[in-house]
Amino acid sequence: MADDLQSRRAVIAGVGVGGLSLALTACGGGESGTTTATQSTGQSTSGSGAPSAESTGSSAGGALAKTGDIPVGGGTILKEQKIVVVQPAAGQFKAFSAICTHKGCLVAKVADGTIDCPCHGSKFKIQDGSVANGPADQPLPEKQIKVEGDQITLA
Repeated sequence: MADDLQSRRAVIAGVGVGGLSLALTACGGGESGTTTATQSTGQSTSGSGAPSAESTGSSAGGALAKTGDIPVGGGTILKEQKIVVVQPAAGQFKAFSAICTHKGCLVAKVADGTIDCPCHGSKFKIQDGSVANGPADQPLPEKQIKVEGDQITLA
């Protein structure tokens, strides 16, 4: 009887841990269960609504992106580096953390002049990383970059 009781407890504990794991995954950080256009097509959109290539970037010390890869009024999300590089105006390049300041999700697209987080709808302005739409209440931290020729690298 004692062995039967312990087996039942083990099953109940296993189900409880599995349910907790599922709940944390559904509400958690970086990856969400939501499929976005960026995830399904591998592209993000520029401010004009035209697709722009999403990049994983290159290794540390190398170029993040080429200037020609960043659309004017849009940007590119570098998932591996957790950086988003934008071009608010022709020839003006900026970079920000791609981690939303609300709950730590990775932003998913750049469109219509904002950097958008899929988790709770926060949007950040490409000009300065400031909050355009909450629930985030802190701007995206800016990353220092250098533009040399057509290469964009971390400063």
